[in-house]
Amino acid sequence: MSDTSVAKAVDTRVRHRSPMATPQSFLWSRRIFLTLLAAFVLLPVFVMVSSSLKPLQDVQGKFRWIPSGLTFRPYIDIWKTVPLAKYFVNSLIVAGAATVCSVIVAVFAAYAVSRYRFKGKRVFTVTVLSTQMFPGILFLLPLFLIYVNIGNATGIALFGSRGGLILTYMTFTLPFAIWMLIGYFESVPRDLDEAALVDGCGPLGALFRIIVPAAIPGIVAVAVYAFMTAWGEVLFASVMTNDDTRTLSVGLGAYANLNDVYWNQIMAASLVVSVPVVAGFLLLQRYLVTGLTAGAVK
Repeated sequence: MSDTSVAKAVDTRVRHRSPMATPQSFLWSRRIFLTLLAAFVLLPVFVMVSSSLKPLQDVQGKFRWIPSGLTFRPYIDIWKTVPLAKYFVNSLIVAGAATVCSVIVAVFAAYAVSRYRFKGKRVFTVTVLSTQMFPGILFLLPLFLIYVNIGNATGIALFGSRGGLILTYMTFTLPFAIWMLIGYFESVPRDLDEAALVDGCGPLGALFRIIVPAAIPGIVAVAVYAFMTAWGEVLFASVMTNDDTRTLSVGLGAYANLNDVYWNQIMAASLVVSVPVVAGFLLLQRYLVTGLTAGAVK
């Protein structure tokens, strides 16, 4: 077949190509799909916001997409119906302390694994990864018994205290934090460590002056993950806390009593609880995305 015949055949196929296969049609299909997906995701947010601005009788009755009357009373009553401010402080202390402790321990552990050879190194890394295979509920009863027995034997109150909840959340966040920072530290050239040692820095000096500044995106990603995990956890917080140490995630259930459920206040409180996490994510999303991707390639 000559070159002219081949060119004519290709031109005929292009002219008879289905319109659905054109890039413009595919672009519009993708736009429609993403629009529908965004509407599906934002619909619960709209229901939460609209319900928080309705009187209680409008929320309990027939549901209306558009409120008949707007009121900010639920946002005022949420601080009076239950001690939401105390729950907010408890969550902030527990989540902040768990995040700081997890990041500090993960930095030292990941630096040791990525820079040194020691006996049991492979067993340690495999053990850290294997802990992510078990659901958290399996550790609920063992931790409960451990905390109670420690309290009975030593008088250290871990059960029902903020300290016990902080230790609990560290057990959840540390394995992922260590695993992620190991990969990130290994992506930092070892020549930087050697140059720091030649200049007179010790191992800790090289860590804090060279490795940590270069690994800021990964550390921020770990911190965001640890804070979000501790902020929204419900199961362990409902068992390991009492009236004085209750967190926000558990305190939301206090808006329901035997006679009535304050749905508008629950929606308002849920929106208030979500604000710190969403604001922190939006402010740190650049570091979060960089930290999650940069350490993946050595």
